[in-house]
Amino acid sequence: MKRFKDINGGMVKLSFMPHSFNCEPEHVLVICKMGEKWLLTNHSKRGLEFPGGKVERDETLEEAARREVMEETGASIKKLQLIGEYEVTNEAQTFVKAIFFASIARIEDKEDYFETAGPVLIDGDILEKRWEPQFSFIMQDEVIYHSIHRISDIH
Repeated sequence: MKRFKDINGGMVKLSFMPHSFNCEPEHVLVICKMGEKWLLTNHSKRGLEFPGGKVERDETLEEAARREVMEETGASIKKLQLIGEYEVTNEAQTFVKAIFFASIARIEDKEDYFETAGPVLIDGDILEKRWEPQFSFIMQDEVIYHSIHRISDIH
């Protein structure tokens, strides 16, 4: 298990094993690729980031991951794989997120992408590009760094 602080000073525990924490994940983060390009969404307040969000009542983690990707990017997932989960503890709360890797089948135009401006495909090394100003602070987190490396190791 990896331990570190996030950009906001929260304590993060990252595990690439399922059920590593005392509570089940209530949020999902979906790292997406379409071919050789990374699929991100352009969040209206934070900037470019991978899709994700809260698991709705009576929804599985996999269903939440597929829904969030569709809502925020218009993309349909071809293959979805759970790669890990992480727990964040800060002054206000403790929460757990499941991390998925998704291979994207196709992207459809939508009229509404909820709180985002829709899909953005990125070529190249996402770990280098994530420091550019148009990217969300979430992309600079060590969770992204370690997850991308984990995906590279297993694919």
